[in-house]
Amino acid sequence: MSLLEIEGLDLSIGDSRILKGVDLSVAPGEVMGLVGESGSGKSMTALTLMRLLPEAARVSGRVTFSGIDILAADEARMCALRGDDIGMVFQEPMTALNPVKSIGEQVAEGIRWHTGANRADAEARAKTILDRVGLPESRFPLSRYPHELSGGQRQRVVIAIACALKPKLLIADEPTTALDVMLQAQILELLRDLVDENRMGLLLISHDLAVVADMADRITIMRSGEVMEAGETARTLSEQLHPYTRQLALASMHVPERSKVHAANGPNLLEVQQLTRDYPSRRVSLFTPGEPTRAVDHVSFSMHAGQSMALVGRSGCGKSTLARMILALDRPTSGDISFRGMSLAGKSESELRVARRDMQVVFQDPYGSFDPRHRVERLVSEPLHLLYKRPTPTERREMVARALHEVGLGADDMHKYPHEFSGGQRQRISIARALITRPKLIIADEPVSALDVSIRAQILDLFAELNQRLGVAYLFITHDLTVARAITDDVMVMHEGKIVESGRTADVLDNPRSQAAKELVAAAPDLHRAIVRRLREEG
Repeated sequence: MSLLEIEGLDLSIGDSRILKGVDLSVAPGEVMGLVGESGSGKSMTALTLMRLLPEAARVSGRVTFSGIDILAADEARMCALRGDDIGMVFQEPMTALNPVKSIGEQVAEGIRWHTGANRADAEARAKTILDRVGLPESRFPLSRYPHELSGGQRQRVVIAIACALKPKLLIADEPTTALDVMLQAQILELLRDLVDENRMGLLLISHDLAVVADMADRITIMRSGEVMEAGETARTLSEQLHPYTRQLALASMHVPERSKVHAANGPNLLEVQQLTRDYPSRRVSLFTPGEPTRAVDHVSFSMHAGQSMALVGRSGCGKSTLARMILALDRPTSGDISFRGMSLAGKSESELRVARRDMQVVFQDPYGSFDPRHRVERLVSEPLHLLYKRPTPTERREMVARALHEVGLGADDMHKYPHEFSGGQRQRISIARALITRPKLIIADEPVSALDVSIRAQILDLFAELNQRLGVAYLFITHDLTVARAITDDVMVMHEGKIVESGRTADVLDNPRSQAAKELVAAAPDLHRAIVRRLREEG
């Protein structure tokens, strides 16, 4: 008997039909993978199960959980089910966590509410589950707040909250998107252990086919609100009977073709010398300061014009801190950064304008970096204030139109708002904004980690084309080794604030020498390898 049964599920919001006759089931102890491109209806299916839809939503069909008619249940019944019998891991951890409550409070809160446990017992259980997701109290006290953790660490807290009460069904919506490959492997192993130990059903929503192939017993593939194909995971992904399944599989293994354009013997574009960054820790007492935490530890490297370099490493290893210092958004404790021959250390904001004109950034979450009240024309033109001469309104519109054209968008798009675009299109707008001043260097911080495989392939192709056509240098900060292989000439491996290995991308990732690099490569998901393993296990 199935734990969860969905039959003929239809969902409409306003005039838009979101889900169209969706059928899906999850048995106790089973992992069901739900995959598809952005906008396919995966997350809306999950929100329907949790009854977290907007008021204007109209739902029909049948959703049964453990014998309970979910669509007919009142809010009191759903409140009792959510967090206890049905847990959910949301994709964006910062919006899922309360910024004014400590992580210990947030994990213990659900335990106390659903079980009636006292504060001490709830905190003890919170420590246990946080330790299981890789946040031991010795390094991550329960008194820490979400803003004191990295994105990957915050995601671990969200997973701990969802798993603390050992739910019968866990809905995990992109649970490892923000995590490095080693932590991703650890979290997936934890989820599999919970499934096996507690006969928990797991609905795993992901755009990463390699993760789903490795984890899921069965798979459901959605497109535009409809189920395209469903069946046993290994058979479905190996036979690829439906053209859309084949399209997703090809996009997962896509590597863009590009020319190497960087000038190996030219002057350095960027030089980083013995860079360190210390952050103060909490005071031990009123008169005793805590030992500072070293986030970046004597890092040195250089980049040439047109070079594409990856910076990979585990969550919290110092990658983003290093990027902020290069962008002059954070000041180093010691060391020096030189860009186009100019030292950035100790420079005023006005003196940094020259460097910032030639150095731009593409963030992981483009929507979070846009003001939703502004149209695309204003958003893309923001860096133009860095130019020596301010363009006229006509010149500005022409520059915006050219930047949008270079990333595959049209001039008409400049009159729209960010919410009118898909995730991949918003990332293209973010790249257009970075290109408009014709920079020499773009720092891309996890630019494709939140995108589905088809859109990711498009964005990587775009980066490769701009590198070849415009000679833009890239520093890619990523935990996805597939992206590093696809788009970069060279790679640096960072571990606990230090660069422990560097070299040509293929050389380092095919034959890693440092222990940190070996562990990253071993933990990286691989679609072909996962399918072969599952087929062998199934005989």
